[in-house]
Amino acid sequence: MFQTLMNIISLWALPAIIILILTIGLFRKVPLYEVFTDGAKEGFHVAVNIIPYLVAIIVAISMLRASGIIEMAGQALSPILDHFNVPTDTIPIMIVRSLSGSAALGVFSDIAHNLGPDNYATKLAAVMVGSSETTFYVLAVYFGAVGISKLRYALIVGLLADFIGIVAAIAVCNLMF
Repeated sequence: MFQTLMNIISLWALPAIIILILTIGLFRKVPLYEVFTDGAKEGFHVAVNIIPYLVAIIVAISMLRASGIIEMAGQALSPILDHFNVPTDTIPIMIVRSLSGSAALGVFSDIAHNLGPDNYATKLAAVMVGSSETTFYVLAVYFGAVGISKLRYALIVGLLADFIGIVAAIAVCNLMF
């Protein structure tokens, strides 16, 4: 029963929100088409403005993967992480997750494909992906979109939050699995 209700809600949530927004706009006599096209123009300009930041992130990730730095860091950290029951297969997730969500998902899919869905490393990697953020991507894209060039404490807080998310993922997985 609960599953059926959740399926119905998830199926109808987005159309209901769209209909609600359109209905409110009609009652307030908002020129819906003009507002929509103005928003689309603004969104296009934002997309063009963030392209250099996206290219920089993609190049940085490609350089790290091609140079082998991620694998070397994994080998260097493996003795410490073995003590905390962290498989070396998850080290690339820890490194890449702060840089790019798509790169982290690529690494995660490699882990899941090679080790299987029931492996501890796959479960830990899944929890790590879900409990951390793409800090550098967020800073580059969102700060770049609004023209903020001084990151100040945002980088430190973002990386600290990523670290805490990874530590929490390790603790939770050690307790649950």
